[in-house]
Amino acid sequence: MQYRKDKYGKDISILGYGCMRFSRKGIGIDLEKAEQEVMYAINHGVNYLDTAYIYPGSEAAVGEILERNHCRDQVAIATKLPQYLIKSRAALDKYFNEQLERLRTDHIDYYLMHMLTDIAAWEKLKALGIEDWIFQKKQEGKIINLGFSYHGNSDMFLKILDDYPWDFCQIQYNYLDEHSQAGRKGLMAAAEKNIPVIIMEPLRGGKLVGLMPDSGKKLIANHPKQWTAAEWAFRWLWDQPQVTCVLSGMNSLEMVEENIQIASECAVDEFTKEDFDFIEQVKGEINQKTKVGCTACGYCMPCPKGIDIPTAFKCYNQMYTENKKSGRSEYLQIVAFQKDMADLGACIECGKCENHCPQHLPIRKHIKEARKALTPLRYRLAVKIVRKFKFW
Repeated sequence: MQYRKDKYGKDISILGYGCMRFSRKGIGIDLEKAEQEVMYAINHGVNYLDTAYIYPGSEAAVGEILERNHCRDQVAIATKLPQYLIKSRAALDKYFNEQLERLRTDHIDYYLMHMLTDIAAWEKLKALGIEDWIFQKKQEGKIINLGFSYHGNSDMFLKILDDYPWDFCQIQYNYLDEHSQAGRKGLMAAAEKNIPVIIMEPLRGGKLVGLMPDSGKKLIANHPKQWTAAEWAFRWLWDQPQVTCVLSGMNSLEMVEENIQIASECAVDEFTKEDFDFIEQVKGEINQKTKVGCTACGYCMPCPKGIDIPTAFKCYNQMYTENKKSGRSEYLQIVAFQKDMADLGACIECGKCENHCPQHLPIRKHIKEARKALTPLRYRLAVKIVRKFKFW
């Protein structure tokens, strides 16, 4: 494993464990499986674990795994204050203390204001006295580093970056989002201030790996370097010295092993002009086929009408990145054979999903488009038949 420094000189593994996508078992997390994967990562040098208050069961799972294996001091825990739920100063302590209890720890190494999208959200927190609260928690040793995770445009990112002496920040960044959201402009601005940058969505919710169009997969398979799709994405990030740590939502031992291997072999400034040109080719293939820029982060969920929005968009994109039949068939199976799953036609356009979407997607518009593409008349009839006779 390789390491880069945080603001105060502490080593952070360049590969971080994103704990949002732990495998699930029934209604909860498959703790035994998650423990095997997390401990393999820790034993091979990963020392940064990222979770959040709103990731179902994640904080509690991290806390139990670390306690079971007596390795809390080997890792840095990063978790996030659900700032969008904060209405009073008292709420800050309520959520923070609950997080300490879930994580079975007395301090948070890297604490983030979760999902800031503009300066207004930060100003609201300041009006509630969060700066004094942060100072107090730091004095008590309960918060070591204070940062924020961000989804918004680069100009607003710069305003937030300049408004407080942050210890670190977290942005969505990958070769498809090089010039969107905070983007390269935000990355370089943070680096100039000596603020470490943690990267989320390095594989764009699977769009740079399994959900890549077949034409892009063929380009990668035929490249003489024989790097995997994930390897191209990770190496592109780690090629940049301004990137401190890249989070990966690993949920299989094979994925953990592969990512650790890549993190051990990559180097800064290893990309050639030909490599960058090749990435542009791959981007062209992806952008040509993808219909909805959904990363499957799940922030739009739950839908009040029971629609699985990320999965529906995955099937919609699959129609164009693979073929129409596979996308429609998968959607049919997901909707028709799931007792509690609602069809896209159940959308009441309440807009709740759009209020929480980090990508600021026009979800209601895309739902209409996806329904039209995914469920032509014969598919709608099939769903009705399956539901009428309860084939599930």
